[in-house]
Amino acid sequence: MAVKIRLARGGAKKRPFYRIVASDARSPRDGRFLEKLGTYNPMTEDGTLNVDRARVDYWLSVGAQPTDAVRRLLRKATATAG
Repeated sequence: MAVKIRLARGGAKKRPFYRIVASDARSPRDGRFLEKLGTYNPMTEDGTLNVDRARVDYWLSVGAQPTDAVRRLLRKATATAG
């Protein structure tokens, strides 16, 4: 099973809120997922980002592929944490 780490959109119209999830690559964007890894709220001034880094590292170690948007957010989280 090919696993992707991607953003699943939530929230209301014009008020997006995203969950960072590990899901099967064939599942719909907002559909079934294997594990919730964090959240991202782009509506706050600083773009609130919460990530369980240990779980993300686990999924990456077993071959999960992050999408471009998630890769960019993980770099941002690493830069602010380090």
